[in-house]
Amino acid sequence: MRYLDRVQPLALLVLRVVLGAIMIGHGYGKVFGGFSNVVHMVGNLGLPGWLAFPLAATEFLGGILVIAGLFTRIVSLAMLIDMSTAIWKIHWKNGFMGHGGYEFPLAAAAIAFALIFFGAGPIAFDSIRSGGGGGRPKSKTT
Repeated sequence: MRYLDRVQPLALLVLRVVLGAIMIGHGYGKVFGGFSNVVHMVGNLGLPGWLAFPLAATEFLGGILVIAGLFTRIVSLAMLIDMSTAIWKIHWKNGFMGHGGYEFPLAAAAIAFALIFFGAGPIAFDSIRSGGGGGRPKSKTT
C-alpha cells in the first residue's frame, strides 16, 4: 500500500478544492448579496456586528486562497473557527442530521482541521513560496 503515499499530494489538493468551493459558495452571497444583512444576522446571534467582515472574508477570500494553496494553514484555522462558531450558534440546536443540522459544517471543519496540520501539499502556491514540500516536513527515509 506504500504506492498510495505517492498520491497524497492529490488528496490534499482535493481536500483544498472541496473546502474552498464550499466556502466560496457560502461567502459569495455574504460579500455580494447585501452585506448589511450579514451584519444584522451576526448581531442577531449575539455577536458583535463587526465580526461579519472577517466572516465574509474568511469564507469568500479564504476559499480562493485555500484552493490556490496560499497561506493554507492560517486560512484553514480561520475556517475552523468560522465553522465551529456556525455549529455553536446556528446548527447545534437542529441536531446532527436534522434539517439545518451540524453534520455539514462539521465535515467542513474537519477538512480545515486536517489542512492546518498537513498543510497544502506540494501542488500549491505555499509549496512554491516555501521552496517545496507544501509545509510538510521531509521524511528522513526519502
